Amino acid sequence: MERYISQTLQEWLVHENRKPLLLMGARQVGKTYSLREFGRTCFPRYHFINLEEQPSATSIFRGDLTPGKIIQDISLYLDTPIDPDQDLLILDEIQACPEALTSLKYFAEKMPHMAVCAAGSLLGVHLAECSFPVGKIDERHMHPMTFAEFLMAADSPLLCEAFQNIDKLAPISETLHNRLWNEFKMYLVTGGLPEVVAIFNRERRDLFLAFKQVRDLQNRLVTDYVADMAKHCGKQNAMHLERLWRNIPAQLGRDQDGSAGKFVFKNVLPCIRGYERMAGVIDWLVAAGLVLRLPIVNSGQLPFPAYEKENFFKLFIFDTGILGALGRLPAKNILDYDYGTYKGFFAENFVAQEFRACGRDNLACWREGRAEVEFITESDGRVIPIEVKSGWITQAKSLKVFAHKYHPPFSAVFSARNLKVEPQRRKHYYPLYLAGRFPLPVPDENLFPDGQAL
Repeated sequence: MERYISQTLQEWLVHENRKPLLLMGARQVGKTYSLREFGRTCFPRYHFINLEEQPSATSIFRGDLTPGKIIQDISLYLDTPIDPDQDLLILDEIQACPEALTSLKYFAEKMPHMAVCAAGSLLGVHLAECSFPVGKIDERHMHPMTFAEFLMAADSPLLCEAFQNIDKLAPISETLHNRLWNEFKMYLVTGGLPEVVAIFNRERRDLFLAFKQVRDLQNRLVTDYVADMAKHCGKQNAMHLERLWRNIPAQLGRDQDGSAGKFVFKNVLPCIRGYERMAGVIDWLVAAGLVLRLPIVNSGQLPFPAYEKENFFKLFIFDTGILGALGRLPAKNILDYDYGTYKGFFAENFVAQEFRACGRDNLACWREGRAEVEFITESDGRVIPIEVKSGWITQAKSLKVFAHKYHPPFSAVFSARNLKVEPQRRKHYYPLYLAGRFPLPVPDENLFPDGQAL
């Protein structure tokens, strides 16, 4: 499957001051496949070790961490010569061997010409347990496939090309909009885990069979994630982790307006109340990449962290497909867009997931008094409010409150509607499936009354 991380890896390869690369992300997002494809297509040879599946290889990194000695030992272990000037070395699941992570520092200092890539699924959980090579590595984060990558994986080059050609904030044809909206609903069911997407594409001519196999695999992956919790943090803590993780979609119906509310701690874990006693559990899920945590701020000004409260936030699942599996929501209800107030949360979860995957990390939720906007983000030093609507009704009273108080350059509404600009009201409308392309440039003819371009 074509992934945008491929371009990132190629840019890293030719960078003048390249350091060993550390690719981080949750399990099953495609890190191993992407690194192997990178090695296959960009190097004469690549050499691969999975330090979790091959624990005997961890002895290579005990004691002397001189790069020359490590390369020699890996050559002997794999029974193949390694050319430091031309070959790629891939250390997968590096969190299983803290000394291997430390060794990246010495590759950066003593063998900078050697292309070394490492990947880890639970690095955020394990970093405190080892000497992290601060300033000696290039870090990249990998996420589930975006909607654009989902389209690229499907056998529909004309639709994919049409989507890529949407390059300005102007209405697109209703035919294209309807096709993309249909694919968007498919994506909500499958999510962006590559193995799930591959199964869906293989069987998509029979949607009943395709989605049955998709949900079966997602349920198995949920079981695997829970097994990871038990393996890495003990049985008792794993029970707390699993219960809190599964409780996220259970909170979907709390708010009658369909939007995702502040995470509520009451009755989540038995005999445990309050953020302080749950903080470690939440931090583990965030560090493992299974949860997206967005702060709720009480101001529309920068910087967002200045207006955060430690125990005031929203939690989203890292992948909409896993969200559907955790919530036991039938695929048919999602395709029919008929699942009550859950639609609002699914729409928000999708937007948060797309924003994070596209590198939009300066993201928060806003709430002052009774006014609440799903997301605020920074663009060119200005705060942009973003309202998310699951359907075609796009009235957004809270955007008016925000705009009146903070005077943003424009406000954005994501919904089921086509692209549209309202210059007088400084409001931009996006279909949900274009969250990863935000913000699009506005045609020159759309000007504000004061003559400034949108």
